[in-house]
Amino acid sequence: MRLPLPRPRSLAGQLFAMQVVLVAVVVAGCAFFAYVTDLAQAEETARRQSTATAAAVADSPAVAAAARSADPTAVLQPYAESLRRHADVAFVVIMAPDGTRWTHPEPEQIGRTYLGHIEEARQGRFYSETHLGVLGPSVRTVAPVYADGRVVALVSAGITIERISEQVREQVAALLGMAGAALALGGAGTYVVNARLRRHTHGMNATELSRMHDYHEAALHAVHEGLVMLDGGRRIALINDGARELLGLDEGVVGRPAAELGLPASLTGALLSSEPRVDETHLTADRVLVVNTRPVVGGERRGTVVTLRDRTELQSLSGELDSERGFTEALRSQAHEAANRLHTVVSLIELGRVAEAVEFATAELELAQALTDRVVDAVGEPVLAALLLGKAAQANERGVELVLTEDSRIDDGLVPAALPSRDLVTILGNLIDNAVEAAGGTPHARVTVTVAARAGDGELLLRVGDSGPGVRPADRDAVLGRGWTTRGPGRGLGLALVGQAVSRAAGTLTLTDAAAGGAEFTVRLPLPDASAPAGAARAEVTA
Repeated sequence: MRLPLPRPRSLAGQLFAMQVVLVAVVVAGCAFFAYVTDLAQAEETARRQSTATAAAVADSPAVAAAARSADPTAVLQPYAESLRRHADVAFVVIMAPDGTRWTHPEPEQIGRTYLGHIEEARQGRFYSETHLGVLGPSVRTVAPVYADGRVVALVSAGITIERISEQVREQVAALLGMAGAALALGGAGTYVVNARLRRHTHGMNATELSRMHDYHEAALHAVHEGLVMLDGGRRIALINDGARELLGLDEGVVGRPAAELGLPASLTGALLSSEPRVDETHLTADRVLVVNTRPVVGGERRGTVVTLRDRTELQSLSGELDSERGFTEALRSQAHEAANRLHTVVSLIELGRVAEAVEFATAELELAQALTDRVVDAVGEPVLAALLLGKAAQANERGVELVLTEDSRIDDGLVPAALPSRDLVTILGNLIDNAVEAAGGTPHARVTVTVAARAGDGELLLRVGDSGPGVRPADRDAVLGRGWTTRGPGRGLGLALVGQAVSRAAGTLTLTDAAAGGAEFTVRLPLPDASAPAGAARAEVTA
């Protein structure tokens, strides 16, 4: 059975091991350097101490006088031993110029020849060396003693290497204690730092982190949906290609505050919100976006993750589907109404009232055909004509009369291919729907929606007015924004889509008071013979 390979150590564990080894090597190196330095300093200190002691003895008049006495040892031995103990040296040896000892810490060595070099001292110079003597290796200094201008004796003072080593050992013990404490402190600090690193890396090793980074980069560039990550300061920490395209941002946006991106106010508010947002619809200059936000929380607010989905095409298709559904409902209603009228005609015939049946059928036919003929004669553009007929049927079902003005005229072929039929449906369909809703809720004797549609003088004009309550002056600045409505929650996207479509066509949208008392929206779209290059969106709201 093949055993599974052990999992590689985590990145934090690897760094911990490396840091502990590094700290240990640094501490060991410092300790060795300090030992070598202390040893050299201890030898130098011993040399200076022995030189000072030898010089003090050589300069003593009592020593010079005793050197010329008959028994120098009797006078100098007690003096040398007392000085040795007080000067904290290993030995103080006073000798004759030929090297015969007069004093020594070991009395049996008195009278014997000094072990060491004395030639320099006999010539009147101080001489220091490390030499193997009776007491073992020592650092010693030999100094001449003058009397009457000549060398009458020599003085040697020294400290044994063993005593120097003992001092160094004491210093090294203290040094090793400090090194151990430094190693323990460094290890503890390293452990704390790496424990925090382990939490942030979730125990993953370097290979796993590198693989995750590669997957992360591939996923960011692969998904078409937009992804934006904001840090705790509401700055862009990460953004993928899809989000840059949807929001119209450049590659240098990372690090900039979300409030300074020039996005619409409602979208900026969603990005900066501390509460999660779910499937909110927001509009930019040319897109309809579905926005979801979720804060990243781990003991403190670390940022926000934002996802963006492009709903522009879907919203347009939804509008077209709503129009088709309205047409279907209108046809169903008309079929039902036509069946009722047909039954009425049949019943009149069965009752023998043929003249009344003919009169009733003719009047209904003329009433139904009048608007159709008017629309077909005035609007040659098939999409707009079909839209107007469908909306007229819908309005009629709601008790609203849709009136096409006498000056309306759009010949077939005047609307250029650059102006998509979908945008025309969005503009005119939403304006009529809003007007029908506004007019249908007023108790007027004659509830109407007036539509003007004409092409000429280099522009396409679409005007829709109603007999409803109109728009309050305080609401006119916000009427084109997302969510403005008087019909309850979940509404208010239609006028914003109209403004977006008008902006795409480089047109203008104005709001005024209608002659019937309600609101009147006027859209002017440039036609090829007078259009300017498409630029920034223009939307005007005037009283």
